[in-house]
Amino acid sequence: MIRLYLGPLSLFSRKVEIALLEKGQAFERILVPFSQARGYEPRHPAVLAANPKRQVPVLVDGDLTLFDSTVIFEYLEEAYPRPALYPVGVHARAHCRLLELTADEILFAPVRNLLYRTEPPHPDAARQAERDRAGLEAESALRDQLAELDKRLAGGDFFCGDLSVADIALFMTVLFAQRLGGPALEKFPRLAAWYARLLQRPAFGAVAADIAAADRELSAALHR
Repeated sequence: MIRLYLGPLSLFSRKVEIALLEKGQAFERILVPFSQARGYEPRHPAVLAANPKRQVPVLVDGDLTLFDSTVIFEYLEEAYPRPALYPVGVHARAHCRLLELTADEILFAPVRNLLYRTEPPHPDAARQAERDRAGLEAESALRDQLAELDKRLAGGDFFCGDLSVADIALFMTVLFAQRLGGPALEKFPRLAAWYARLLQRPAFGAVAADIAAADRELSAALHR
């Protein structure tokens, strides 16, 4: 059986989890412990052995071990091609890959500057003010990017015709932007409708609920 090492609040792990669920593949979830104070330290030994970047996700399928969500996506599509999560055609697939990269490296860049919002206020007031300024700049950048994504959805339910890895990657980054207090989706009606549609799918809804539960657990731990 496939094994997936993932973190409760690892965006890139959850991408892979959604892909496995959408493909109907049985797999064992191995949840790597996470705390607000220490993050993922100490690192899980299987993750350290498999990934020189010391990060989840790590996927093990028989004697094959992979890391990096994009590499895992491409492997799953070739090993388990039905249902397909990439569109047909060289150009369409290239467009899909660019949208995944957009989610992971362009849209996520400002989201990263909102991660501090799940942490206690910084004891240094000047440092906290710097964080807040960066957060406001991140929100402005996100509004521009969300507006662009909203335009791309004109005339379609998904970004590449049918559900694809582009939708999975973009959904996860938009979800993180929402949970971190980023711009509300109400000003982007096509994007908001797309997001709501995906939440209705069992795979996406289950992952979103699991992340919300992890957030509640971390919040409770901070106030103990």
